[in-house]
Amino acid sequence: MKFCTALLLAGFSPKSAISFSYRALPAGTVNLSSSVERDVYNMAEWAAGYGVQQAEGVQLTSYDGQDYFPMTQTYIPAGSPVMYVPADLTFTSSKSLREFGNSLSMCENQLIQANLQDKVPLFRIFFKVVAEYEKGLDSPWYPWLNSLPRIFNTGASMTYACFDCLPPYAAYLALSERQNFVNFQKAIRNGPFSEEILKNVTVLKWAYNVALTRSTDIGGGERVIAPLADMFNHGSETEIKISFDGNGDCYAYATVDVPAGSPLRVSYGDPTDPTPLFASYGFLDELAGSEMEALGYTYANLLFYRETGGISSEVYDVVLYHVLLNSDDAGAADGFYRAVVSGDEGTKSQYHDQYWPYTKQELQKHVDGTLRDLERWSAKANSYDLNTHPRVPLILQHNAFVKETFLRVKMNLDAM
Repeated sequence: MKFCTALLLAGFSPKSAISFSYRALPAGTVNLSSSVERDVYNMAEWAAGYGVQQAEGVQLTSYDGQDYFPMTQTYIPAGSPVMYVPADLTFTSSKSLREFGNSLSMCENQLIQANLQDKVPLFRIFFKVVAEYEKGLDSPWYPWLNSLPRIFNTGASMTYACFDCLPPYAAYLALSERQNFVNFQKAIRNGPFSEEILKNVTVLKWAYNVALTRSTDIGGGERVIAPLADMFNHGSETEIKISFDGNGDCYAYATVDVPAGSPLRVSYGDPTDPTPLFASYGFLDELAGSEMEALGYTYANLLFYRETGGISSEVYDVVLYHVLLNSDDAGAADGFYRAVVSGDEGTKSQYHDQYWPYTKQELQKHVDGTLRDLERWSAKANSYDLNTHPRVPLILQHNAFVKETFLRVKMNLDAM
C-alpha cells in the first residue's frame, strides 16, 4: 500500500485566522453527558473522507463500548505503513498560534507570569479544542470531537476525596494535574469565547483532558493531535511507532510482525504516570524531598519495581543520606554526600556496607507503613458512593497495583 504525501482535501479548509465574538453556543455542540455513546465509526468515515489512510484489515475495535482502539484483522509485516494522517487534519500548537494570534497570546501571558512556560504548547492545543467545540456542527472537526470520550480518569478529573485515597506519589501527580487545569481555566478567561463557554467547567475540563490525553509532544515546543492516530492505546509491548515528517504529516508504521487479530499499540513514554499501565512505582514520602534534591535526583529515579520487587540504587542513596543526616555523625553525612555527587562509587559502596542495617530498617519502616496506609486508603475509597465518585474502581485498581509492588519489595527486604 502506498500512502499519499500530498492530498487535496475536498471541502476542508482550515482557517489561518479566525475571529471570534462573544455569543451563545450554536445548536449541535458535542453532548458531553456521560450517558452519550461515542460516535466512533462515523468519525472513521469522516477521517477517510479527509485523506486519512489505513492499512488493509485495520479497524477500530472495542471490548466495552467505551474504549476504542485500532486492531488488525490481517497480518502486518514489520516496517509496513499502518496509518497516514495528512497535516491539514492535525491540531498543532504552532498552528494554533498562527490561527488565533493575539487572542491566544493574551491568555499565554498569564501562564508565563505564573512560571508555566512549559505548559504553553499544551495550552495552545486546549485553546484549539475549545474553539472547535464552540463552533458545534460548523467545525470541520465535529465528527472527531463527537467520537471522543466523555469521561476521563486524569488527575484533573479527580476530587480532593480521590486524592485522600491515593498513595503520596500518585496523589502528588494527580493534584499537580488538577492545578494545571485550574491555571488553564484562569488563563482562558482572557480568550474570545462566549461567557457560556468560559463559565462551563464541564466543557473546559473536557477540552483540557482531550488536549492532555490525545496530544503528543514531538519536541521543539510542539504538541500534535492527529485524529484517528490518537486512538492507539498504550502498551508495555508495542506494535506501532508514530512519526511526523517535515510537512507535519503523520505516519504510523509497524515495528514488529503483527499477527492478525492483534491490537495495535504505541508507547506513551511517560515514566511518571502513576497508573498500573507501568511496571514501576514512584517512591515518594516525607523523607524523599530535600535529600533527593540535594543528591541531584528526581522522583523518576526513586523506583520500586513491580515485577521483581527490586529497588533502584537511587532509593538506597536517598534513604541512607536521610539516616546519616538524622544521626549524630555529621561527618558521615557530608562524606557520603560528596561520594554521591562526585560519582565516587567505591566510597559510596563502603558507606552502604557500613550502614546497611540502618538503611534496611528505614526502608522496612517505610514499606510496612505504606502497606498499612494502603489498606486505610482503599477502605476509605470503598466507602464512597460510586454515583458521586465514579473513579473509585480506578483508585482501587491503582492501590492494588501498589500493594502488590510493595509486598514484593517487603519480601525481598525481609530476606536480606
